[in-house]
Amino acid sequence: MSFYITYIIVAIGLFAFAALFALFGVYAERKVSAYIQDRLGPTETGKFGLLQTLADALKLLQKESIIPQAADKVLFVLAPIIIFVSVYMGFACMPWAPGLASSKINLGLYYFFAILSIEVLGIIMAGWGSNNKYSMLGAIRSVAQIISYEIPAGFALISVVMISQTLDLQEISMQQGVLSAEKVKFLGIWDVTHVGGLLSWNVFKAPHLIVAFVIYFISSLAESNRAPFDIPEAESELVAGFHTEFTGMKFGFVFLAEYSMMFLVSMIAVILFLGAWNTMLPNMGSVKLADWTTGTVWGIIWIFLKTLILVGVQIWIRWTLPRLRVDQLMDLCWKVLTPLAFLCMIISGIWRLWVM
Repeated sequence: MSFYITYIIVAIGLFAFAALFALFGVYAERKVSAYIQDRLGPTETGKFGLLQTLADALKLLQKESIIPQAADKVLFVLAPIIIFVSVYMGFACMPWAPGLASSKINLGLYYFFAILSIEVLGIIMAGWGSNNKYSMLGAIRSVAQIISYEIPAGFALISVVMISQTLDLQEISMQQGVLSAEKVKFLGIWDVTHVGGLLSWNVFKAPHLIVAFVIYFISSLAESNRAPFDIPEAESELVAGFHTEFTGMKFGFVFLAEYSMMFLVSMIAVILFLGAWNTMLPNMGSVKLADWTTGTVWGIIWIFLKTLILVGVQIWIRWTLPRLRVDQLMDLCWKVLTPLAFLCMIISGIWRLWVM
C-alpha cells in the first residue's frame, strides 16, 4: 500500500510542478516580450504583475466548456487530455539529482521518445474532432512538423547514446560528473571526469556533440510548436490552429502541455549534452569545487538553472525571429538538419572506436 501511496504523491507533485512552471513560464514570456517590444507587460495584478497569470488561470477555470454541435464529442473531450498526459508522463524518467528520479528506467531515453509520440494522436484527435477547417489544417501541419523533426532530433540524441553506451538517463548524468578512477575505467569514457565541471560534459568530451546539441535544440523548438516553427498555430492564417474550438479547462490543458513540453525538451538537452545535475565548477588542485557542489540539493539547483536558461532562450527566440514558411520548415529539416545529425551519428561511432 505504501508503494502506491508514494507513487501517487510523486504523480501529484509532478502535476503541481507542471502547473507552477506554466504560471511562471507565461509570466516570464509576457515580461520578456514586453521588454523586447519596449512595453511594460503585466503591472497591475500583484507586485510587478506577478499575480496576473494566476488571475488569468482562475478566470479560465470558470469559463464555460463549450462543445461545438457538429464536433465528435468523444474525440473533442479526450484530445486535450491525451496531449497533456503524454507530455506529463515524460517527466517520469527524468533524473533530478544523484539518486533522485521519479522512476528508475534503464531505457529512459527510449521511453521519453515513445511517450511523447502519443501527443501526435491527441493533436490529430483535436483537429478532426473539432470539425473545423482551421483546426484540421493546424493539426495536419503540426503532425507533419513533429514527425519530420523527430528524425534529426533522434539522430542527435543517438550520437550521445553511442558515446555513453547507455539509454539510462541517470547513468548518462553520472558519466558527466566527478567519478572514481574505477568507474571511469569500467565505463571506458574519456578520463577527464576526475576534474569535473565543464570538461566532463558531453559537449566538451566529444566536441562534435556541440553540433548535435544545436540540431536537437532547433528540432525541439519545432516539436514544441514554438516560434519560428509555430506554423500550426499561425494566428494570421489559422486563428489558433488545432485548438481553435477549445475553451475553459480544455484550452488550459493544451497550453499546460505546451509549457510543460518547453521544460521537458530543455531538460533532456541538459541531461544529454550539458552535464545534467552535475556542477559546472571543476576541481583545481586542492580546491575541490566540483566535490563541494555535488549532492541532492546542489543537483536540483544545477539542473533547474541550466534548464531554465534554455527555456529563456526559447522565449527569447520566439519574440526575435519571424515565422518560417512551410516549405522553409521542411527544407531545413530534411536538407540541413537530418544530414548533419546523421553525420554526427557517424562521427560518434568513429569517436567511440578510435578516440575512446
